[in-house]
Amino acid sequence: MSADTPRRIVLLRHAKADWPQVSDHERPLAERGRKDAPVAGRRLAETGIPFGLALCSTATRTRETWKLAVQELSDRPRTVYEERLYEASAGEIIALLNETPEDVRDLLVIGHNPGMHAVAEALSGGAEGDTRTRMNRGGFPTAAFAVVSFTAPWKSLEIGVGTLTDYWTPNA
Repeated sequence: MSADTPRRIVLLRHAKADWPQVSDHERPLAERGRKDAPVAGRRLAETGIPFGLALCSTATRTRETWKLAVQELSDRPRTVYEERLYEASAGEIIALLNETPEDVRDLLVIGHNPGMHAVAEALSGGAEGDTRTRMNRGGFPTAAFAVVSFTAPWKSLEIGVGTLTDYWTPNA
């Protein structure tokens, strides 16, 4: 792929988690999360984005979200469970995205807030628009996702290089 290949990153926040007496990393999905995750998967399928790779946090709630969502996709991407996504800042997530192999055009990231929202904001720069306004007004609730498009090599991905092209929440 050339340096000017159009690329997309989909940032998916895990579905609603429960609060049992376990460590935060081991929190499972709540009943609502188990209902919302497949809905998010269907909406991801409707985007028609052919994911070349999925990066998923190692936390229980993200792995369960992905397990339910991926069943709705016609083509299952290769999945890498990435412990660095757990509790990652926007800068840490962008540094991780910089490591994406150049042959990947469309990447799905299943992670946590505030990181998912912060990365969507940071990558899409300061440009305003209806999609960005909806995202900022609604926050980034569980099972929501944002799509950021950009044209550059992964290693050049940085703040402000992308455009927020889609934002979806299960209650929209």
